[in-house]
Amino acid sequence: MTEQQHVGPLTIGFVLVPGMLSTGTALPYEMWAAADDHLRSRDRRSPGVALKLLSPAGGSSSSYGRVPIKPDGPFDDGQRFDVIYLPALWRNPTRSLGVRSRLAAWLRKQYESGAQIAAVGAGVSLLAATGLLDGRSATTHWFFFDKFENEFPSVDLKRQFFITQSGSLYCAASINSLADVTVNLIERAFGHTTAHHVERNFSHEIRRTYEEYRYMDGGNSPLDDEIVVEAQVWIESNMSAQITIRELASRIGVSPRTFDRRFRAATGTSPRNYWQRQRAFLAKDLLENTNLTVGEIAYRVGYQDVGHFSRIFRREVSVGPSEYRATVRAKLFR
Repeated sequence: MTEQQHVGPLTIGFVLVPGMLSTGTALPYEMWAAADDHLRSRDRRSPGVALKLLSPAGGSSSSYGRVPIKPDGPFDDGQRFDVIYLPALWRNPTRSLGVRSRLAAWLRKQYESGAQIAAVGAGVSLLAATGLLDGRSATTHWFFFDKFENEFPSVDLKRQFFITQSGSLYCAASINSLADVTVNLIERAFGHTTAHHVERNFSHEIRRTYEEYRYMDGGNSPLDDEIVVEAQVWIESNMSAQITIRELASRIGVSPRTFDRRFRAATGTSPRNYWQRQRAFLAKDLLENTNLTVGEIAYRVGYQDVGHFSRIFRREVSVGPSEYRATVRAKLFR
């Protein structure tokens, strides 16, 4: 799904239920709103994003969350959504039992119509109750691992992952992880530039790419493919090395074609893009924590040409190295 392919506004629904944490809804809501602002600033004719807060009963007389949020309408109003968020739940997810069955039927209908559904923390139980996660991977807040596994034995709980993706179903263990899911969804919908604009404004410190620490059904995890692990270890130990991807594949003992295929299946990106992103992450760390010049940093991460390094850095981070250093250092309380 891209900005050019989508007709009309992208519709995003945020389900509100008793016992929810407002942050798990407010954060992705604000991120999508920022994406909408960015799109409209570039093109006033852009259909942008339509955001709607959905409750079990509808209306605006009730509010939900520890910081109260009022709904725009009911979640059973017949409208189709492109993306649906299920909220984080505070402490005891059984408080939401009263709406589970009605919500489950609605979610299954939305899923069958092509909606992408993202759940966070204990709110993953709302998604699991639909049966859509049976036989699929999921994660949840660490505090509820055992309870979740007992209640939903047919779900493949991935305790070691902060994010899981099974087709159009996304689970995030924490609200911070949900931010990374949201950046990924924004990029899928509207492209790299808008996604990085949102990421940059909400957190310069997002540590790793979405692909690096999510488990995705239907593809290998980097932890499962020894070829990919070996390549990642070599890249991270030889960040400034001047060799081709073909030469790296030869070092590992596979053909370039096999190497590229397995690397993409495990990480969601090509070896070259992965290497460039790792160099950009190392450069970010050096810009934040050292007084090395931009030229010295470029050399340390493997670029002989400072201009080329700056172009790659801007492509990955959306700002140039000097601007990044100035912005991030202004945020550090040291």
